[in-house]
Amino acid sequence: MPANASPDRHHVVVVGAGFGGLETVHHLAGAPVRITIIDRRNHHLFQPLLYQVATASLATSEIAWPIRHLLRKRPEVTTLLASVEGIDKEKRRVVLDDGSTITYDTLVLATGARHAYFGHDDWEPFAPGLKTLEDATTIRRRILVAFEKAERETDPQRRSALLTFVIIGAGPTGVEMAGTIAELARVTLPRDFRHIDTRQARVVLIEAGPRVLAGFTEDLSAYAQRSLESLGVEVELGHPVSACTADGVVYGTKQLAASTIIWAAGVQASSAGEWLHAPVDRAGRVIVEPDLAAPEHPEIFVIGDTAAVMAPDGSPVPGIAPAAKQQGKHVAATIKARLRGEITQAPFRYKHAGSLATIGKRLAVIDFGRIKLRGTLAWWMWGLAHIYFLIGVRNRLSVAINWLWIHTRDQRSSRLITQGSANIDRR
Repeated sequence: MPANASPDRHHVVVVGAGFGGLETVHHLAGAPVRITIIDRRNHHLFQPLLYQVATASLATSEIAWPIRHLLRKRPEVTTLLASVEGIDKEKRRVVLDDGSTITYDTLVLATGARHAYFGHDDWEPFAPGLKTLEDATTIRRRILVAFEKAERETDPQRRSALLTFVIIGAGPTGVEMAGTIAELARVTLPRDFRHIDTRQARVVLIEAGPRVLAGFTEDLSAYAQRSLESLGVEVELGHPVSACTADGVVYGTKQLAASTIIWAAGVQASSAGEWLHAPVDRAGRVIVEPDLAAPEHPEIFVIGDTAAVMAPDGSPVPGIAPAAKQQGKHVAATIKARLRGEITQAPFRYKHAGSLATIGKRLAVIDFGRIKLRGTLAWWMWGLAHIYFLIGVRNRLSVAINWLWIHTRDQRSSRLITQGSANIDRR
């Protein structure tokens, strides 16, 4: 064991290698601690670009990196591929899926969120959400297989259903998915098929609320809707979905036959609240103390999508990457202060860095508060911001080249049907 990983050192266990967890580990560099980071997957995922894998714009390797590789220069950090089954708060132990335990002095739970179907988990097989690489490749396969099957289908109604793509939820993910699928059908694919006109595909975005991108100002929301409609997206507002089946969806009083349904309507926090037996909000997020500690347990921190955190103005902190990174940095600073003997419960202060959403390959909206941008300039700024946050020069260059190719040639190079047979129908 390396000297700086001595068992006598303060042991920090971080569960989850997302933005919050990795940021905590990053800012603990040089502190007199040993760290164990636990994740169910062996990679860190850049979730903001996950929809681009699902829509054949980027490859999986361009937005995900092995955790061990990212931490290879940190000998005090041990990485474990495992699932957490529970927390023993009294004995300060993390219980893993194989029954083994990991003791901790400080515990950081950064376990993220999963899909929420609002009591209709039976919809998931028909309307997959988008949280993991597996989700993205599943959705990509369904989208591409739908076009392949439509090419062979002779029944007009069945072909129409195959060429109907429904996205439920008009937040950033839903808007980005709808715009990109519309471009895929209308710009990228038409010359690839002989028996169908992919430009006839229907992309339907369904939102229960009164507008798209509800987290943005009304003028940017209206611009986003107009832009989507200019791409051919059918926007259905004020219509909650009441059924998702193998045959399509029911929303409002309408029934729509569709082969491909994508869920982007909501998320549910991980099981951290259950592990801690802590108070949670409606989405299952742990209601933390102002310093991000779990109630009555200052040695446990909960951050990211797992935590219900309030901004200084009383509004909830959004579940986005910059917020999780700020929380990870705050927790690391608190741990280091305690190790110096300081008694601190400094509250977390969220600094909003702006909201961004892309609508198509040349359209986006950005809200920096006083400054609001839309259109092509916003799209370039959106792209530069996301490239900046990618890890590694090679990945930045690869993504930049891919986007430039899509921008100039209207071609998406990752149109691969993988992890399943194109001839297998979920019906």
